[in-house]
Amino acid sequence: MARRLDLLPKAHLHLHFIGAMRRATLIQLADLHGITLPDAFGSEWPPRLRGTDERGWFRFQRLYDCARAVLRTEADLRRLVTEMAQDERAEGSGWLEYQVDPSGYAARFGGLTAFVELVLDATAGAASAAGVGIGVIIAANRTRHPLDARTAARLAVRYAGRGVTGFGLSSDERRGRPADFAAAFRIAARAGLLAVPHGGELAGPESVRGCLDELNADRIGHGVAAAGEAALVRRIAERQTTLEVCPASNVALGVAATPAEVPLTRLLDAGVKVALGADDPLLFGSRLTAQYELARGAHGLADDRLADLARMSVGGSAAPPAVRARLLSGIDSWLAEPDPAEGTPASRPLTVPRPAAR
Repeated sequence: MARRLDLLPKAHLHLHFIGAMRRATLIQLADLHGITLPDAFGSEWPPRLRGTDERGWFRFQRLYDCARAVLRTEADLRRLVTEMAQDERAEGSGWLEYQVDPSGYAARFGGLTAFVELVLDATAGAASAAGVGIGVIIAANRTRHPLDARTAARLAVRYAGRGVTGFGLSSDERRGRPADFAAAFRIAARAGLLAVPHGGELAGPESVRGCLDELNADRIGHGVAAAGEAALVRRIAERQTTLEVCPASNVALGVAATPAEVPLTRLLDAGVKVALGADDPLLFGSRLTAQYELARGAHGLADDRLADLARMSVGGSAAPPAVRARLLSGIDSWLAEPDPAEGTPASRPLTVPRPAAR
């Protein structure tokens, strides 16, 4: 027995909007709206996935699109966000930043602006009810034209300080060079938004360099491909750029054969800031605490290093100062308690900071 990782206060910085949906909710909404889901969401769940080739990525994207199709009404959207916040609280997450691409929902929810305003309103209510601070990252889709990314960046800027905390770049990183989206990221940076593009999962170290050189990334979604180049790892560590490492999704998509082969320890030992993330729990079958369990079980990280991971997640976030302070204090308290493995049970109730006023 060891300290419970769901009681470790932490921030969650890599979660996608639809990917956060509960499987039961997906099935119920599909039934409600008369939608037939692929068999992968039935007895095969979590589905067998692969993202390292075109066919595998196509299947992953198809399942994601099928899940997005069940979101038809405002009530559906509010349910998704409410359950997302509840699940984060259960995982010990006191601050969440989730990523959403408005272009995938605008047609169904009255346009880009109407969709973002609905999402922000739903998020504020869910955050308050669950006692979890939540920021929204507006993401551009790298498979679309770079001009669309500029539109998304301007939309993010419009709501900077009103619930939007960052600007991202998602979808298959093998399509669309980072340089193509540099102008969009400059628009977002001028408003003080965090730059949080995906890179270095499927496209190799050059994708990470592009995020640093062209997009001036504050955080990089995944980034594990950098581990093979010592000079690049040193650069990431010196810049204090946080990598959002998602062990379960790395294995599910074929980036690593086993959790132990995800280069988490190698990055940490080199001084890289790492925030663990669940990516798309709907498709990968595990949420945030499970990523910490993998760090403990597959990488042998002791509780002091797991606490450091939690601290790094808070440090890489856009959480307000008061939320940061409460989370960091909670991490210290978690670590200060006796280890149950040494004979004294830890039985502290979870204390999650209330979100800052918006």
